[in-house]
Amino acid sequence: MTIADSRPPTTEITDILVRHCGLDADAAARSPAASLEELGMDSLALLELTAVVADRWQVRIPEQAGQLSIAGVADLVARRADPPGHTENSIVVDAPLELVWRITNDVENWPQLFTEYASVEVLRRDGDTVLFRLTMVPDDNGVSWSWVSERTADPAARQVRAHRVETGPFEYMNIQWMYDAEPDGTRMTWVQDFAMKPGAPLDNAGMTARINANSVVQLAVIKERVERAHRGGDDE
Repeated sequence: MTIADSRPPTTEITDILVRHCGLDADAAARSPAASLEELGMDSLALLELTAVVADRWQVRIPEQAGQLSIAGVADLVARRADPPGHTENSIVVDAPLELVWRITNDVENWPQLFTEYASVEVLRRDGDTVLFRLTMVPDDNGVSWSWVSERTADPAARQVRAHRVETGPFEYMNIQWMYDAEPDGTRMTWVQDFAMKPGAPLDNAGMTARINANSVVQLAVIKERVERAHRGGDDE
C-alpha cells in the first residue's frame, strides 16, 4: 500500500463533518479552499471531528485544525497516520561473540554472507568508520538497487551504527547492530529506524512489514553461514 492509497480522501473528511459536525455540504463544495472556521465549524464541531478522527485513524488533530481547509485536514491525518518505521529483529548464533563480530563486520565479504547483496565497494575508511556502496542482486523486474551507506563500529560496546548516505526512497534510514554474549552463543540484533519519502513505492507501514520479513530471512542465512565457519574453524 502506498501513502496515497492510505490517505483518507477529502470526501471522507467532508462526510465526517457533515454527519457529525453539522457542516453545510453545499457551502463546502462552493468554497473548497475555505478553512473549517470559515465554513462555520465552531469549537464543539472541531471537538467532534477530533473524536471521530482519533477513533477511525488513531490520530489526534491539533486545536488549530479550525484554520485548515478540509483538504488540509485530510493531508494532516494522512501524514500522522503513517508514523516513522521501526523494526527490531534478532537471532542467536551458535558461535563466539568475537567470531560473529569479525565475520559480520567484514563488509567486503557481505556478498558471501547475505543472499541479497551482489557487490560491495568500499569508498573510504577512517578508523572504525567505513563508507561503502552496496549493490543488490537484481529484483524480480531485473533492477539492481544500489546506494551508499556509512557504518561506524564500536568494538568496546559491541555495537555498530550505520545510515544511508544515498537515501533513495527513504527520508532517512538509520541502523543499529548489537551483539550480546548468551549461554547458547551470540545474540545479534538489528534495529532500523526510517521514514519513506512522499511518493515512495511503499509507505512506512509497508516498508516496516517488508524489512521485518526480509530480516528474518537474512538473519537465518547469516546464522547458518557463521555457524558453518565456526564448525570448520574458518574465521573468514
